[in-house]
Amino acid sequence: MKKTVALLCLVVACSLGTTIAQERQSPQNPIQRVLLISIDGMHAVDFLNCANGISTANNNHPYCPAIAALGQTGLNYVSANTSKPSDSFPGLTAIVTGGSPALTGVYYDVAYSRDYSAPAKTTGNGVAAGPCTPYGPPTGTRTEYEEGIDINQQKLNGGAPNASLTDGGLASIDTKRLVRDPGQGCAPVMPWEFVRANSIFSVIHQAGGYAAWSDKHPAYASVASGIGPSALDDFYAPEINSNVIGLPKVKTPTGISCAQIRDKGADLTAWTNSFDNIQCYDTLKVDAILNEIDGKDHLGTKTTKVPTIFGMNFQAVSVGQKLIEKSNGVTGGYLDAAGTPSAALLNEFQFVDASIAAFVNELNKQGLLSSTLIVITAKHGQSPIDPSRYVGQTINGTSPATLLSNDGFLPYSESTNNPNGIGPTEDDVSLLWLNSAFDTDAAVAVLEANASATTGIALGQIYYGPSLFLNFNDPTTDPRTPDIIVTPNVGVTYSGSHAKQAEHGGFAHDDTNVVLLLSNPNFKPRTVSAEVGTAQVAPTILKALGLKPGSLDAVRAEGTGVLPAIPF
Repeated sequence: MKKTVALLCLVVACSLGTTIAQERQSPQNPIQRVLLISIDGMHAVDFLNCANGISTANNNHPYCPAIAALGQTGLNYVSANTSKPSDSFPGLTAIVTGGSPALTGVYYDVAYSRDYSAPAKTTGNGVAAGPCTPYGPPTGTRTEYEEGIDINQQKLNGGAPNASLTDGGLASIDTKRLVRDPGQGCAPVMPWEFVRANSIFSVIHQAGGYAAWSDKHPAYASVASGIGPSALDDFYAPEINSNVIGLPKVKTPTGISCAQIRDKGADLTAWTNSFDNIQCYDTLKVDAILNEIDGKDHLGTKTTKVPTIFGMNFQAVSVGQKLIEKSNGVTGGYLDAAGTPSAALLNEFQFVDASIAAFVNELNKQGLLSSTLIVITAKHGQSPIDPSRYVGQTINGTSPATLLSNDGFLPYSESTNNPNGIGPTEDDVSLLWLNSAFDTDAAVAVLEANASATTGIALGQIYYGPSLFLNFNDPTTDPRTPDIIVTPNVGVTYSGSHAKQAEHGGFAHDDTNVVLLLSNPNFKPRTVSAEVGTAQVAPTILKALGLKPGSLDAVRAEGTGVLPAIPF
């Protein structure tokens, strides 16, 4: 019987593998590969302004000609929305799995889970180590899937043993800093195991395709959910929150050398602290994509093959939208509610556009452009666009988590009273996991009593009970679901940062309405006004490659559909 099952599995694998090969030869479906790009923070209105020009910026000239050219052979979805919450981790997860947080269990890069126990070693950001009893009851724990699980988050290579200057990848993950699953004998929960749905990388790899991805943390190997690391034939993840260093032989697509630190006066503890340094960081991933287009690995040192699915995220625009760089007195962001970019943000758009031009040119040089579907979207937006709406920091020095911490409702790992912890999950949203779900009504009463902008926390809406269960899950049955979600008034953030003028994570329009463009030289240009979700990118990519969208768990469980109006 076991031999029969194994043989059937082999037959299925072989048939999936030939599916891609056969579709590549079909004149009805010329798409052989997909280049997936997330320009983190980029709104739908940003694409409109940069592609057509806006009278208040760049002398009324378009400032992203390469992306605009893709729009001339592309479908532009102007009402595309990200996951809610709109954090990078659930945002990316939605794009590659097609699933909502309710299915995937991914609410934030730093969250909480009642069915796991603490890591064996305190993370780099302060998620405390704790006990774990194999096959015993879980203690519940803060979960972290960002730089804090690196061996050494101060290093660009994440501290991976014997790694080159920029290249750590999976080897830089310290498994002792991962939360543990008592039900699996206290085994560490790897990033791809944390996600409760399979991804396009797993499906495409199983079908015989070659899959690659580049992102900002080694933790984002989570995109391999389904079958694990084997789903990623090539993975590149230089740590973005590492110390800034010079990058020998690296030059941005705009022609600027990164051999020396460009902005030495900035806070050099992270690449995101400078408008200039972030471009050098992103260029590492740009070079990886160019190498992969040429049929090499991300460093360009080995000949492999051109990926079937590959891509990266850009961080430059997000930094340009948010950062107040005090060291040189430069402020990014927008100048008005129409989305006029500041000089700093304009420069970030131009950098990203030059990078995309390099991709298009290299695809064309290799004779691959007509057979490549280019997808440009964003994990999240940024709120608010209108600078006059930004409140600045926590209202009156409080936040929902602060109020509930003072009244003892939150686990100590979530509490603002914990001096060594990573802190609560709060940006322009507040996700609250309580000590006991039975305290929900009492906790909400505290929040409601402090809800006004003058006396408390400027609440926009509180989700709990039925209003939360409707789109998420019941916290008493799903160990990942927050007991309460608070969305503040537009422009209010709870992070307390004085170095930012915008944030993401929340449910507001500027957080969630992002660019979504699908381009191929064989497409006729079309603007699609129907409201869609970035989660629909995943099944659409599979359909473009001749694979079944129903291979995704999210399609079967949540009914995630292929994007409308696609010509294949």
